[in-house]
Amino acid sequence: MSSASILTQHGIKPSLTRMMIYDCLKESNSHPNVEEIYRHLVNQIPTLSKTTVYNTLHLFTEKQIARVVMLKDQENRYDLAGHPHAHFQCLVCHQVYDAELPEESHVPRGFQSFKIVDRSVLFTGTCERCLNP
Repeated sequence: MSSASILTQHGIKPSLTRMMIYDCLKESNSHPNVEEIYRHLVNQIPTLSKTTVYNTLHLFTEKQIARVVMLKDQENRYDLAGHPHAHFQCLVCHQVYDAELPEESHVPRGFQSFKIVDRSVLFTGTCERCLNP
């Protein structure tokens, strides 16, 4: 499905800038921050500002097509809001990896009467690449 179609389905007008920011998130597996997205796109969109990137990402999170990933260093990173998954952040190289979560139906003890709409799980440690250079 095209970026324009996905944005339109979520009530977002698919401008060129919005489609390119969406594509940047879709193509990235590094969970980029505003600065990284800006640097990736500024040569293709010379009029792009960091404020535009931030505002677009805020819109994407409001419309639930992207989510904020809070990492150990308190830096906001962004990820498309596909299936729920956990994240692992290497404390050596700071790379962020996706990890599958257990079944959606699993609710932690004590929360059975709560309505859970999202889960955020962050593991930290040393990745395999840093353990075995």
